Amino acid sequence: MPLGLYISVPFCRTKCSYCNFASDVFSKAIFERYVDRVCEDLRRAAATAEQMGGQFEPGVDSIYLGGGTPTVLDIAQFKRLFVTISQNFALVGDAEITVECAPGTLSEAVLATLQRCGVNRVSLGVQSFVDQEAASVGRLHNRSTVLGDMKRLRAAGVTNLNLDLIAGLPHQTRQSWEYSLDEVIASGIDHVSIYMLEVDQDSRLGRELIAGGTRYHAHFVPDEDTVADLYSLACERLENAGLRQYEISNFARAGHESRHNLKYWTRQPYLGFGVDAHSMLPCRDDAQTAVRFSTDDSLEEYVRGKALSRTLVDTQAALEETFFLGLRLNRGVDLRTVAADFGDRAVGHFWATMAELAAAGLLQIEGNVIRLTPRGRLLSNEVFERFLTANDTLVK
Repeated sequence: MPLGLYISVPFCRTKCSYCNFASDVFSKAIFERYVDRVCEDLRRAAATAEQMGGQFEPGVDSIYLGGGTPTVLDIAQFKRLFVTISQNFALVGDAEITVECAPGTLSEAVLATLQRCGVNRVSLGVQSFVDQEAASVGRLHNRSTVLGDMKRLRAAGVTNLNLDLIAGLPHQTRQSWEYSLDEVIASGIDHVSIYMLEVDQDSRLGRELIAGGTRYHAHFVPDEDTVADLYSLACERLENAGLRQYEISNFARAGHESRHNLKYWTRQPYLGFGVDAHSMLPCRDDAQTAVRFSTDDSLEEYVRGKALSRTLVDTQAALEETFFLGLRLNRGVDLRTVAADFGDRAVGHFWATMAELAAAGLLQIEGNVIRLTPRGRLLSNEVFERFLTANDTLVK
């Protein structure tokens, strides 16, 4: 099965207050060292897979450069990444090649480079079409910048576009959220990602919200119930506009689903390179189903060559992943496939849990297929936890 490749570029022009990723503003002096290290890892991919105990195939049908903002790299550095990929992997068929871009970073030189490198999909981190909301979390663009970038990308032949929006930004109201949704729909976009603001200790805004403070406009963040309502409104509006929800956070017109991200949710093999990048490969050892490994989330530790973190995925873990990753998709989990892969006993063990979740309105059971209800998507972490807990009793 062809691989998906993920390249992490953790550099940004500014650190958004809501961001909990391993990305930040760094001096350009480290860019070259970082690209050197990523290219070395790309060249060593086959040896790394063997060292980790995974099966390696050079065929690749999706590439995703994320971050951070990959388009802040120098043109020569950007090209070098793609040349190194082409020298060590074999693109299969009409490979999907995605680059994440912050609106306002697409110069004419960057656009020309995207074309030369074969990029055919771009994801724009818009977050809001309301300028006040975007500015309140540190975004450097405005509505006009986004629309201009979309127009230039399409003129350059990159028509497969995604827009990210976040429900729950400071100053956001139902009216302003509807405005952003109207702009998305009017743009004729083929793919949209809708995220609900995450409140945790890993972002400045999250820490301020937990502390009950007012920095970063935290006192203007809508409450949880309002954020849930905004998400539900987006699901309804996008569905009516022909952008069908196919995963908890993702909506697309037919044929425009993210092939790369589908690899994660369907447990297909992928390799990640760069800071805080994760990989999963089939295991060479028949006693295990797969091996997962990842790089450090510190830029300096990664560049210095810190050893990879490695986890073997046994049958129990694979069964857990099949449920909590598969249930992210609107098509759900086919229990016949689960039974074929893990045995009838594995499915039977979960019947009580599935029945309870269905009675609570969180899970829908249709014949041999289970899927989350709209309410279940809002409470997906709680649903997933129930499957993990039930599986603990299965193996004891």
